[in-house]
Amino acid sequence: MKVCKFGGTSVASAEQIKKVADIIQADPTRRIVVVSAPGKRFDGDEKVTDLLISLAEAALADKDTKGPLDKVLNRYSQIAMDLGLGSEVVAIIAADLSWRLAASKANPSLFYDQMKASGEDNSAKLVSAYLSSIGLPAEYINPLDGGMIVTSAPARVQALPESLHNLSALKDRKTISVFPGFFGFTKDGELRTFDRGGSDITGSILAAAVGADLYENFTDVDCVFAANPKVVDNPAEIEEMTYREMRELSYAGFAVLHDEALMPAFKASVPVCIKNTNNPSAPGTMIVAERDFSKRPVTGISADSGFSTLYVSKYLMNREIGFGRKLLQILEDEHISYEHIPSGIDNLSVILRSHQLTPEKEQRIVNRVKNELHADDVQLISDFSMVVLVGEGMKYTTGLAARATLAIARTGANIEMINQGSSEVSLVFGVLKQDETKILKELYSEFFAPVLA
Repeated sequence: MKVCKFGGTSVASAEQIKKVADIIQADPTRRIVVVSAPGKRFDGDEKVTDLLISLAEAALADKDTKGPLDKVLNRYSQIAMDLGLGSEVVAIIAADLSWRLAASKANPSLFYDQMKASGEDNSAKLVSAYLSSIGLPAEYINPLDGGMIVTSAPARVQALPESLHNLSALKDRKTISVFPGFFGFTKDGELRTFDRGGSDITGSILAAAVGADLYENFTDVDCVFAANPKVVDNPAEIEEMTYREMRELSYAGFAVLHDEALMPAFKASVPVCIKNTNNPSAPGTMIVAERDFSKRPVTGISADSGFSTLYVSKYLMNREIGFGRKLLQILEDEHISYEHIPSGIDNLSVILRSHQLTPEKEQRIVNRVKNELHADDVQLISDFSMVVLVGEGMKYTTGLAARATLAIARTGANIEMINQGSSEVSLVFGVLKQDETKILKELYSEFFAPVLA
């Protein structure tokens, strides 16, 4: 049995959904299908999820919702008409949206979730209806009925362990199960959405639950590349990589697969294959538990911006018991998580995602560190990028870090931070955002160009 997830571009139009149907029809083991909300059909187009957010904003502001609602319905109506479906499925989608708009707005966050989730939910209804219309035995599965149980607020949205047991029943169904991605329900019946890329997470959970032989994640690229093709010309294709390598690259900016999506598949030892809906015959990239890393120690290079650094200096910090705990408590009080903490004996830096900060939070943090921890110097600096080298073979390769730092030195850029985890699967360089692109290109040239020559 295979679980297949189709992203937003794969279900953006009737033409794309027909490709999805061909892929499902070509392999009878593709029994569980997870779909995203319709994405962009062309440059400048709007994703259905964005249309739904605008609709939710209008409803919460008590403004006229007819215009935003019509935009959403027109997208689904166009797809349904081009697929040759009757008006019945469009009427079902219209009724669903009306019901959601009438839901309680007492908790805006839950209302947003309710509206955003309709993108995936109605996409699944549409795909299921089309598959049935061409003679494939397909059935839409509501996540509430299927048993996708998630954590309650204020906890971060994650599937609870009982979800795997509940969803395992899907393997016994005789029909093709079409399951909407991105959301689940709490034990109290409240709808909550996963983080960005949540449909990837749904697909991975289902693959783990049914013990799939393979989890196929269909997108709009043939494979995973060793670097961003928008930055590096013709980057190397990655045929095979490990779960840990993919997760590290996803964390650092690879948009192909959400970094959180791999964990359920990894725990259940389900291999993952990244494939292209527009070119399904391409082998794609296999993500497995172990691979031969002798040919190339570095699998990929990634970069992500939007980081800030909280720099704290205090003489004899290393001898002050509890200093780190107190510092992290200040961040916790502001509901801020951290990414890295490189340190010296008298100073440390806490790397944060900038989107978690506001000017008010920044000022409170700096003031509290000065006043409560009596730091000699406190600074919060933004506009950093993290450039990450990833590869299972790096820890067995002598001089790799030296090669990387020399490559960065050739660009004339300064390294603000270096961090390497104990697993040595990744090597992270903190740099100024303005230097990100030239560093990425130079590192790619250092570790990949000689092999490709």
